[in-house]
Amino acid sequence: MQSTSTWAPVAPIIFLAISIAAVNWIDLARGKGRQSLAYPLSLLITLVLTVWFGLNAADGTTHYAFANLVVIDPMANVLSSFSALALFVTLVYTRRYLADRDMFAGEFYMLALFTLGGQIVMITGNNFLTLYLGLELLSLSSYALVALRRDSRVTSESAMKYFVLGALASGFLLYGMSMLYGATGSLNLGEVFRVVESGRVNATMLAFGVVFLVAGVAFKLGAAPFHMWIPDIYEGSPTAVTLLIAGAPKLAAFAMTLRLLVEGLLPLAVDWQVMLAVLAVASLAIGNLTAIVQTNLKRMLAYSTISHMGFLLLGMLSGVAGGSADGAASAYGSAMFYAVTYVLTTLGTFGIILLRTGKGFEAEQLDDLKGMSRKNPWFALLMLVMMFSLAGIPPTVGFYAKLAVLQAVVAAGMSWLAVVAVLFSLIGAFYYLRVVKLMYFDVPVGEEPLQATGGLRSLLSINGLVVVALGLFPAALMNLCYQAVRSTLGA
Repeated sequence: MQSTSTWAPVAPIIFLAISIAAVNWIDLARGKGRQSLAYPLSLLITLVLTVWFGLNAADGTTHYAFANLVVIDPMANVLSSFSALALFVTLVYTRRYLADRDMFAGEFYMLALFTLGGQIVMITGNNFLTLYLGLELLSLSSYALVALRRDSRVTSESAMKYFVLGALASGFLLYGMSMLYGATGSLNLGEVFRVVESGRVNATMLAFGVVFLVAGVAFKLGAAPFHMWIPDIYEGSPTAVTLLIAGAPKLAAFAMTLRLLVEGLLPLAVDWQVMLAVLAVASLAIGNLTAIVQTNLKRMLAYSTISHMGFLLLGMLSGVAGGSADGAASAYGSAMFYAVTYVLTTLGTFGIILLRTGKGFEAEQLDDLKGMSRKNPWFALLMLVMMFSLAGIPPTVGFYAKLAVLQAVVAAGMSWLAVVAVLFSLIGAFYYLRVVKLMYFDVPVGEEPLQATGGLRSLLSINGLVVVALGLFPAALMNLCYQAVRSTLGA
């Protein structure tokens, strides 16, 4: 661990900021009728960041920059690398969709890069203000992306809902931060931790701050009962934007949760773990039970997301047991592993949906997947793999991710929560297997085959194979997550 005033640790963040400005300038300077260079430039930027953060993660040291406002540790590097990679995959999957709908423009890619910037600031934040700045950068870019199709009443309505509810949640979070500042006298997470641990703090103000903070975090994760924005936004947004919201931002939300609740408020774990337990059970129940009755594919996946955030919270609430934090690294490492693998599976799922979507046709209903195995057996098999992973069926990575979280819950002495999670997972398996049934046993809706470029076909295939490979050999990624969290907690 070291504190530094050099620019080297934050160089990738500075590179991203300069790159966004460059993409905007190049797009504005292009002549009329010339194709935008924003797409290839965005791919190049995300690839560079993926490799850059990945190489920094191998360093293993922790750096503090900008007067301790930013922390660059192994967890930050690993999650930032995965976030950049997730955006790269998202941009490849969405290219044809955007081109078919006259959305293949520089502003989409500039806003997408802004969302990545917000995620990285959230992941590296070491101060309440830094975390809030990253959150708002991500949120404002997402609002604009949802409203990008100005001629669509549905997307405009979704953007308005997203903006109003997002502002409300940000208010909760900011109010909680202000209460914690009033109680501890600091905005720095490390200093907040030390003051809370000392016990010299206004207990009433601290309790109010924690409640509002957890409420704001729950909204950003999409945990019940703060979940109602997710189905409406998933359904109302263009599918390309839905993938941008459903994928990489979950990594940033996990990082923000860990920074706030663990790095800042671990001495109060007994209090906030109870709140997370309530949120986790509610998310598992509402997400899985409501998804069963959905006929809209994106809405079903939205409720699926809510249930998966319940599993993520299970990992977050298992770090401290009986006043001991001995299992913290294992529990939070399992939650990080779950977040990474969930994003990987979500990318593949929406990749297939975008492939099924054609010009003038949105594959939004479950019936749109009927007979898909007869049109293209390979893509149907990939979708089957994704559904199995989301359901937690071996040999996919979703099974091991759920198992790792359940092991952490049992190790923390909360076996009843593990039983509840397993029961709701069994219920949730129904709507995932229903998708498989539609693809393999129902008559096709249309006769047109699925069309995909060589690059898209290759990337989707790699996505599916990685989901299976990580299910068979999860140790490397699991150890990476464990070591990253352990390094963060040690710092």
